[in-house]
Order: sequence, then structure tokens, then C-alpha cells
Amino acid sequence: MANLLELLNQIESSKVIAPNIPYSEYVPLDLSVSNQNINISKLDSAEDYSVFIQNHLDFNKGKIAFGGYIEKRNLYKRSSVFNAENSDERNIHIGLDLWINNSASVHAALNGTIHSLQNNTALGDYGPTIIIQHQIKDFIFHTLYGHLSEESLIDKQIGNTVCKGEQIGNLGLPPINGDYAPHLHFQIIIDMENKFGDYPGVCSSKMLDFYSANCPDPDVLLKIN
Repeated sequence: MANLLELLNQIESSKVIAPNIPYSEYVPLDLSVSNQNINISKLDSAEDYSVFIQNHLDFNKGKIAFGGYIEKRNLYKRSSVFNAENSDERNIHIGLDLWINNSASVHAALNGTIHSLQNNTALGDYGPTIIIQHQIKDFIFHTLYGHLSEESLIDKQIGNTVCKGEQIGNLGLPPINGDYAPHLHFQIIIDMENKFGDYPGVCSSKMLDFYSANCPDPDVLLKIN
């Protein structure tokens, strides 16, 4: 994997959302359990989070809020997707989120082919999702784009070729997007483990070592920092 990361580090940065917005207008966002502003705020719904995030953007004079890789969060407690009976709680986010409350286009990070697509409709899930397979030299890996609009899945088929920067969809709105404030969940996945149209974006502490290795920091491609 180290060799793959070295190759990804050498690639020119990718914009996967609203490419007209420069990185200078991105602001970091902490939604972790350690953020006291989260703990004292009433954040029970997608609308609550939309207001919280917009206030954060306005205060910091930004247009897109980003963050969340290997971030422990409480926002998944409302969904049985992450808290199934007789299983370890999944609350550590293993993708990178890009939050924007305006309509925004979503773009392929690299050249590739559509691996799979699916509308994951459970509360708290991805909603409409596209996964693209890429190959650089001998390395095969994937990028996942979650919380899209339903229209993003229309007229797309497994095996379709996509080019870096090509628009593949648009952000979805709640409740279609899993009932979240509008954002793109972007994730790198090396081994899809025979999954199609879906892959865990949140893991338990017990499985963190595995998933952090299989899903490296997406900023290696985006290069926001």
C-alpha cells in the first residue's frame, strides 16, 4: 500500500465537488465527540446540522466545510445501520466529508470505470452512491461518492468510462441522501471485499486498524491541506 500512496501523492490534486470553488474558501470542520460546540448544541435533525454548518461557514468566511477522516462522532447514534443489536458500535468515520448547503456538482477524482452504483436507502446510510474503479500501474483501487441525488444514478452502468474531473452527479438533499445535511462523502477503498454499490464509511474502534489501512486518507488525492 505504501507504494500506492506514493503514487497518489505524486498526482495533481483532484476537485470532487464544485470545482469553481478554490481551496482558499474551504474551512475545516470538527464534528467529533470532543467538539464542545457540538455537545452543547441541539443537533437532532438534518436541518439542525445544516444550520450549524452554515453558521460555521459564515463565521469562517468559507463556502465548503471539510473533514472527518478517522473522526469519532455521535451523529450516527440515531441509526440502526451503525448500532445493530449484538454488534460493536460503529462511530469512527473513515471517509472525508465535504459540506455545502448549496446545489453542487460532483466529479470523478481520477480516470476510471464505474465499479457499481446503488441507492442505499436506510436512515443514516449513503443514499445514492457511485463507486469508481481506478488503476495506476499495477495498483487497483476505488473511490466512493456518497449522498448523491437520485438523478445521479440515471443512465449510468457498470463499466462506463469516466475521466478525471468529469461530472458524475450532484449532491442529494435530505431525506434522499440518508437524511443528512447536504454533503459529499468521499472515500478511497483499496479492496472492495466483493461489495457492490456500498462499502462501510464508518467503523468500530475494534476494526479501525483494518479500515484505516484499506481506506487511506482521501486528502492524498484532494490535497486540501
